[in-house]
Amino acid sequence: MTTGTPAPAPAPTARLGSRTLHRVGYGAAQLDRLLHRREEALALVRRAVGLGVDHVDTADFYGHGYANDVLREALRPEDDVLVVTKVGAVPDPGGPLPLRLAQRPAELRAAVEDNLRGLGVERLDVVNLRRLDVGPGLRAEGEQVVDLDDQLAELLALREKGLIGEIGLSGVDLEGLRRALPAGIVCVQNAYSLLSREDEEMLRLCEAENIAWVPFFPLGGAFFPDVPKVTEEPLVRRVAESLDVTPSQVGLAWLLHHAPNVLLIPGTADAAHLEANLATAHVTLDAETLAALDALASTPADARK
Repeated sequence: MTTGTPAPAPAPTARLGSRTLHRVGYGAAQLDRLLHRREEALALVRRAVGLGVDHVDTADFYGHGYANDVLREALRPEDDVLVVTKVGAVPDPGGPLPLRLAQRPAELRAAVEDNLRGLGVERLDVVNLRRLDVGPGLRAEGEQVVDLDDQLAELLALREKGLIGEIGLSGVDLEGLRRALPAGIVCVQNAYSLLSREDEEMLRLCEAENIAWVPFFPLGGAFFPDVPKVTEEPLVRRVAESLDVTPSQVGLAWLLHHAPNVLLIPGTADAAHLEANLATAHVTLDAETLAALDALASTPADARK
């Protein structure tokens, strides 16, 4: 499977708004696993920067502010790291999930202010509006059902004030993205992986509009049993063995090969895992392997043997 005609290697960089970035960044959601080991958390972020990471994804509700607090101390202006944060939810330590939706314009404004304080900056590079119209997880109900235009109006006003640099979307459907395009959307974060490609049309629209596609759950959903796990797919395991890499690296490498506007933000609290994630940028999949992996999208799960 690895001896066919080589496929073109994925480009080493991609655009996110006004920046050109390395295609594998770092997601800070798992930093709270180091909640009582702050020096390890700081060292992990510094290690990521030392390995070339120039794109970090975070939110004030990650670890109830802990992730932002670590990033504020670990990142330096000379690192020139693009920090992407998100609004639309807040921490909910006592609830059934660790967060709850906060979709109203006033709540979005408050979340921007929380992120500014937590990161210790005067302007947020990129802010993603977390809507969750699609994908696993929460859905808006009652007063949290807010029109997208009203939310964008608030974010655009904050951008006009200089508190936000650029705007992205998360958990948005295709209609919502099309409605939002005039606002100058620079990235979309939706659940997407080798085995979960329901948003393929949206990915291609983003490619055509020069919008970065930054998938979350890029290997499937560890927290949602109905979301298929890429690393458990038999073909992925066979490819990994043939290339002497991990199944996770195969799943991430496929994303980089699949579309040129894909940027990855895999998260971890472990330095060795961080290095393995970043090494994904150098995993090449030949044309035969890519064709076999591509075919999984239309193959029933019980037939993937």
